[in-house]
Amino acid sequence: MRLRAIRQWYLGRALRRRKQVKPVKLRLKSVPKDAILCFVTQRNERIRLPYFLDYYRRAGVGHFLFVDNDSDDGSGEYLAGQPDVSLWRTTTSYKAARFGMDWLNWLLFRYGTGHWCLTVDPDEFLVYPHCDTRPLQALVDWMDNSGVKSFPAMLLDVYPEGRIGDQPYHEGQNPMEIARYFDAANYMIHKNGRHGNLWIQGGPRARAFFGRNPELAPALNKVPLIRWERQYAYISSTHMALPRTLNLVYDENGGERISGVLLHAKFLSTFITKSSEEMERGEHYANSQEYRAYNAVLHNDMVLHTPESRLYEDWRQLQDLGLISQGNWP
Repeated sequence: MRLRAIRQWYLGRALRRRKQVKPVKLRLKSVPKDAILCFVTQRNERIRLPYFLDYYRRAGVGHFLFVDNDSDDGSGEYLAGQPDVSLWRTTTSYKAARFGMDWLNWLLFRYGTGHWCLTVDPDEFLVYPHCDTRPLQALVDWMDNSGVKSFPAMLLDVYPEGRIGDQPYHEGQNPMEIARYFDAANYMIHKNGRHGNLWIQGGPRARAFFGRNPELAPALNKVPLIRWERQYAYISSTHMALPRTLNLVYDENGGERISGVLLHAKFLSTFITKSSEEMERGEHYANSQEYRAYNAVLHNDMVLHTPESRLYEDWRQLQDLGLISQGNWP
């Protein structure tokens, strides 16, 4: 009963803040009922958007719903011109809207019900078993037939071999051409008894920026793909949702359930400027604690690569390392 009350409170927050997001260009009338929808909040990500949209179009996303948070780099205008994008704009506080989740919970409530909904950031790229040969529609069809309502994906930070600032990132470029390496181990996992989700920390951000306080490192567990219903709500970014059954995406009896990763291409040349901007804005979690940690050690010659780093190949490599699982998907 308490979790139900919490979920209703989060939904109430989203409904109260719905007028903060103003429609700019809506193209939802022609969206098929079985289309996979992608929900995104973004600010000043113009250089990343062409590849991001292309990646998920090729994966099978049918329509994108973006909230633009007061961008001034032309990204809003770019998105408004895309035929498969519906766009809202807000000039209000990202932090006060629970880091954008109030806005997205409203759009999910209003437009996501009955659809498979993918909620990601512009630097996150979903990788799942057979993603090189099977579109997202094949995955969600199998989950529908199997009674699976949510799909987990661990955030897997990828980074360059050399210094972060050495290779300039160009618009439309696949970021994994630059950020080609990842940590194959160095992850801590524990179960959140209250909400049922696994809490995962570690990887390059934990060792490079939170080495003295690893418990403060960013969470890597996410549930980005859900067949949405009106009573659902994200309560901490996409790290966990309510009802808690959406978080029970693992097997505690020795088996495996299907899972993926989100390749997190944050550490490009653009990150140095972005990190300083976000620290000054103070609009992120815990007074931008994460960005303060970045700026305390970040400079042009920052290198995240180590001798233990792995060169990213494909989903099969990640499955061999135990980072994703095919589960029962044939």
